[in-house]
Amino acid sequence: MTKPRVLISDKMDPNAARIFEERGCQVDVITGETPEQLIARIGDYDGLAIRSSTTVTKDVLAAAKNLKVIGRAGIGVDNVDIPAASAQGVVVMNTPFGNSITTAEHAIALIFALARQIPEANAQTQQGLWPKNGFMGVEVTGKTLGLIGAGNIGSIVASRALGLRMKVVAFDPFLSPERAVELGIEKVELDDLLARADFITLHTPLTDQTRNILSAENLAKTKKGVRIVNCARGGLIDEAALKAGLDSGHIAGAALDVFQTEPAKDSPLFGTPGFICTPHLGASTNEAQVNVALQVAEQMADFLVNGGVTNALNMPSLSAEEAPKLKPYMALAEQLGSMVGQLTTGAIPRISIHAEGAAAELNIKPIVAAVLAGFLRVQSATVNMVNAPFLAKERGIEVREIKSEKAGDYHTLIRVSVKTEAGERSVAGTLFSNSEPRLVELFGIKVEAELDGPMMYIVNEDAPGFIGRIGTLLGENAINIGTFNLGRREAGGEAVLLLSVDSPVKGEVLDKAKALPGVKRVMALAF
Repeated sequence: MTKPRVLISDKMDPNAARIFEERGCQVDVITGETPEQLIARIGDYDGLAIRSSTTVTKDVLAAAKNLKVIGRAGIGVDNVDIPAASAQGVVVMNTPFGNSITTAEHAIALIFALARQIPEANAQTQQGLWPKNGFMGVEVTGKTLGLIGAGNIGSIVASRALGLRMKVVAFDPFLSPERAVELGIEKVELDDLLARADFITLHTPLTDQTRNILSAENLAKTKKGVRIVNCARGGLIDEAALKAGLDSGHIAGAALDVFQTEPAKDSPLFGTPGFICTPHLGASTNEAQVNVALQVAEQMADFLVNGGVTNALNMPSLSAEEAPKLKPYMALAEQLGSMVGQLTTGAIPRISIHAEGAAAELNIKPIVAAVLAGFLRVQSATVNMVNAPFLAKERGIEVREIKSEKAGDYHTLIRVSVKTEAGERSVAGTLFSNSEPRLVELFGIKVEAELDGPMMYIVNEDAPGFIGRIGTLLGENAINIGTFNLGRREAGGEAVLLLSVDSPVKGEVLDKAKALPGVKRVMALAF
């Protein structure tokens, strides 16, 4: 078996390469290349491990014919064209937890630096001025810290602030009341936070909803004398409004580790009294650099070798422990999606995936992605589990997920239904011995069939002699039948025949089958 090939294109801890090799990957470390050099090289690789120096553009992705995964050693993926990667079926991963403590500690350090004006006091002292009476600081004990974003890093900042005897309030739409109680903080709306906080620190990603969350309007709502820290992302604060607040004295101090434009070599904030800045150092500790490098190598190797998906930004997560259990379900789901895709025509406005019994207890997201991949691969051979949800959305297909833990006729069942002009059409499948996929229902007719290799699908009137006629036709054309699966609604009614055959049924043979008495529909299928 050929080992997956990985390119490390940015400088990172050398142990990352060792982890790739130990886990069954072939790795090359080639850093400092131009975009043109990367484009010329990338076609040979299954994985690309980067930090912030490599920019993965549409042009790079277009040249990456074999690429399956991009791993960013760090949180920010501003340097990866994620929509283009998704459209091409490339998983994009980051390591959101590798530098969490480091970034949280940097935020706390900047809070102290603002409270005691440490940078300016240091500068003047080293100039020999000894300005003992020129700097009057404030204590953090008893002050209110306002967290904008209480996720992984924000929650660490909260725990450290509580240890400093600060009161912590947080604005985060995704923070549950139960989690707030667990963290020992108070969940509030943004306006309440702005009015109450003595210190504000931001720990949220940059999205359309969070861009300029500290706008001129919101900065005007803050408590006079507030001190603001941003170690998250540039663009969360209106920098011109921040300068105006510092100049007016409404804002007592601000500390930025990130800027709207980086590198920030020229900013109107530079030199403003009360302003402190660092050059995006949130993740810059020895421990964090090692952690993110090792984590990205572990995640990428797990994906390339075992199929585990961790911290992916464009695909449902699938742990290495889950992967073996979900693998037969995903195979079944892809087969069911493929069958629906091959047997339905015209626009499909909606597809529903229903997990019943034991299947409902599983992580259904990979199962849904597998159904969509099978369904859409009928239209394009380049579809996979990564780009299938993206393509379904692009085509205006509504995707519904339904779970029902109560088992029916089978202990576990996956049902795929599509809305067509003729109404809802569905197929269903189960696992025999928890590992062998089987089709058990086809458009309301009970059947039992393995979906494997070339097959024939025939809808006919249930009448004596038909099975003999179809068998004779295939025998006369040297097509051997592998398995034979028949189902019907009722005696003398409509019947469905699924045949697995050793070679594809094409052209003239299909036409002859369609001409047999009682035949309503004939199709060649492939799995």
